[in-house]
Amino acid sequence: MNKRQALIAAALATVCAAASTASAAAMPAAGDKEKCFGIAKAGQNDCAAANGAHSCAGQSKVDNGAAEWKYVAKGTCEKMGGKTAAPAK
Repeated sequence: MNKRQALIAAALATVCAAASTASAAAMPAAGDKEKCFGIAKAGQNDCAAANGAHSCAGQSKVDNGAAEWKYVAKGTCEKMGGKTAAPAK
């Protein structure tokens, strides 16, 4: 590896490390979040649908589906029009 490649690699590592630190600082602690059903936009859900329609994040097909959820700061779900309890199956 020549000096130029080493310099570029070091610069990229620095940028990646700074981005990781900034992302981690912006996220609230796990205990400060709750699941909020009915507020996720299509393709922006955080995990599997409560009704079993799919099993992964980002797979919702409709906006604000009752079985779709996102993590939000505690105490903000109902203010956004969502519910903290999963819909009945």
